[in-house]
Amino acid sequence: MEAEKIKEDLIFWRRTFHQKPELGFEEIQTSQFVQEQLKKTGINYKVIGGTGVAALIEGESPGPTIALRGDMDALPIQDEKTVSYSSKVEGKAHLCGHDAHTAMLLGAAHLLVKNKPLKGNVKLIFQPAEEGLFGAETLIKHGVLENPGVEAIAGLHVNPMVPAGFVTCSQKEVCAAADFFDIEIFGVGGHAAHPHHSVDSIAIAAAVVSSLQQIVSRQVDPLSPTVLTIGQIHGGSANNAIAPSVKIGGTVRTLDPQVRNAMEARMEKVIKGVSEGLGGTYTFDYRYMYPVLLNDESLIPSLRETVQSVLGSDSFSISKPSMGGEDFSFYAQKVPGVFFRIGVRNEEKKAVYPLHHPKFDLDEDALPYGSAILAQYALNFFE
Repeated sequence: MEAEKIKEDLIFWRRTFHQKPELGFEEIQTSQFVQEQLKKTGINYKVIGGTGVAALIEGESPGPTIALRGDMDALPIQDEKTVSYSSKVEGKAHLCGHDAHTAMLLGAAHLLVKNKPLKGNVKLIFQPAEEGLFGAETLIKHGVLENPGVEAIAGLHVNPMVPAGFVTCSQKEVCAAADFFDIEIFGVGGHAAHPHHSVDSIAIAAAVVSSLQQIVSRQVDPLSPTVLTIGQIHGGSANNAIAPSVKIGGTVRTLDPQVRNAMEARMEKVIKGVSEGLGGTYTFDYRYMYPVLLNDESLIPSLRETVQSVLGSDSFSISKPSMGGEDFSFYAQKVPGVFFRIGVRNEEKKAVYPLHHPKFDLDEDALPYGSAILAQYALNFFE
């Protein structure tokens, strides 16, 4: 495998990013490092959307353009690994594998420079701010899919639940639409010994939380996967006082657009009915974030062939959708897209922790696999 020849470079790039994690739209050093590597290989690029980088590898003659995307941002979580390349930045770490995604895309760039398409172009998108800050949407607004126009796009994500050397891909729905909400319940504060002189916001909030779960279990088709999770609740300041207000926050995940579009109204009806029925008032803020990520099914056969040619006949499998969110979905709304997951699990190397875990790490043997698959998939697109 040609990519194995740059394995040490891939590891060096990944560990450089890992030690210097940067949050969304703050990827200044990461972006500069990417630009330096592209310069070394003679690839033309431009900075886009603040810290994003869009590079273009032109084929020997004009033709269609396929894009490859890698995200660059880290998470606001403390790195708890005891390795030589752990994060050197307090409270920030690459615990979702974006350091590997960026390194793999750089590796693909090196491979494609040496094996340019005969006809067409490959656009490399080094994207900032995937973690909840709409980095993909920002780059789209800045024209990343234009000049030249992109006809298809591919992206990957590391998967610590699958061993290195294997790839999974969902047939259609890949990741759920991810929306978020905040609720505040208002009552009337007072002494805990005299609840009849108050309106207990905590009791109302408890009823609201319980009642909201009835939406998924009793109002949504069981065959339409839906998750409504309360992630935080805050209220009260003393054991002997009735809290005047309670704040609740959470997320809704859906795969069916019709279910997604109905959730806000269904939730407000429940919140309003319970709150006012028990003598309180409320505010409700519902925020639509990532749309559902859909693979273009016509792009999957070529991905299967590519993976099997790189990793072997048993290396590719179709997987169930995830209820996690992924902003690659914004690209896939604009052009045909395919998004797949590459295994990075290795128990001997302690690469066993899930994404976003403080001790998350990956098997770096998978780095050349990712580069090879991205590069070869792009070349196969032109055949």
